[in-house]
Amino acid sequence: MPALPLAFEIGTFVVLGIILLFDLLLVVKRPHEPSMKEAGLWVTFYVGLALVFAALMFVFTGPEYGSQFIAGWITEYSLSIDNLFVFIIIMARFSVPRKYQQEVLMVGIIIALILRGIFIALGAAVIANFSWIFYIFGAFLLYTAYKQATDSGEDEEHAGDNKLISKLKSVLPMSQSYDGNKVRTVVDGKKVFTPMLIVFVTIGLTDLLFAVDSIPAIFGLTQSAFIVFTANIFALMGLRQLYFLLGGLMTRLIYLKHALSVILAFIGIKLILHAMHVNELPFINGGEHIEWAPEIPTFVSLAVIVATIVIAVIASLIRSRADEKAAVRSGAAAKTSSPAVDDGLDEAADDAGAKEPRR
Repeated sequence: MPALPLAFEIGTFVVLGIILLFDLLLVVKRPHEPSMKEAGLWVTFYVGLALVFAALMFVFTGPEYGSQFIAGWITEYSLSIDNLFVFIIIMARFSVPRKYQQEVLMVGIIIALILRGIFIALGAAVIANFSWIFYIFGAFLLYTAYKQATDSGEDEEHAGDNKLISKLKSVLPMSQSYDGNKVRTVVDGKKVFTPMLIVFVTIGLTDLLFAVDSIPAIFGLTQSAFIVFTANIFALMGLRQLYFLLGGLMTRLIYLKHALSVILAFIGIKLILHAMHVNELPFINGGEHIEWAPEIPTFVSLAVIVATIVIAVIASLIRSRADEKAAVRSGAAAKTSSPAVDDGLDEAADDAGAKEPRR
């Protein structure tokens, strides 16, 4: 498998850096709530950009690295979409004005990029020196998949209710309302923090948890730190616009969590099989690699990931449509029953009036 050209890697980071900087300046200079059309155009642009990059990966490095990027990008993008559920809850819980939600999301994306960059660097260094870490990554992903499948959503509903946030509220002087997109403001001649600080901290802590889940997942698909980082960048780019585009549709993707649990479990099994294939632990098979442990090819991983997501989306839409029809039928039934009840009451009133003696 050919090595990635250094010029290609440098050029990629330069172009992505310029795009992210432009996106950041656009948010700061013109805070607003994007229309569905604007959000849709931006999401289409970023998805198209990722596909163009994937095509370049195929051209410069061949199908193996190209397939690894696509699989990693789709996995991270799916996890990012799931993260939007939590972002929506955080925005609602802290009553962030719609006009400034773009800036909050942009700060969250920057924090996520920094945290994931650190995790990727540490993960790549550990993997290069300790192959047994794949056992830990695999077990962690299997545990995460189980938690994802059995999660009732109560933790997400209480996003932001933790000890650190409560401590900040009790220690720092805090205003009761927002002052635009400012983190600090002046109230009665005193400088105080606005609730925007709490929102930024909550988003940052959420990003940290997301990084812990997502980085081991993509390392199960590729060991190239460059591919891992670029897949994360492309997954996060456009997430801000996707928030406004899918905000009203997120509740319809009811099976997305189950699909992600299947994907995480699959990658966890793949990591454990890979760890067995390159085993160096002396208490497992005498420190020798296990020949019968198969290596799952990248194209198989890509097929499983795509098929799982497609099935989950289709099943979610079918279920959502069925629930809507059931709600319409129940509403119609309630309306048709109401006149009958009213007629019955009227008849009872007439009977009572008829029996009442004249004065």
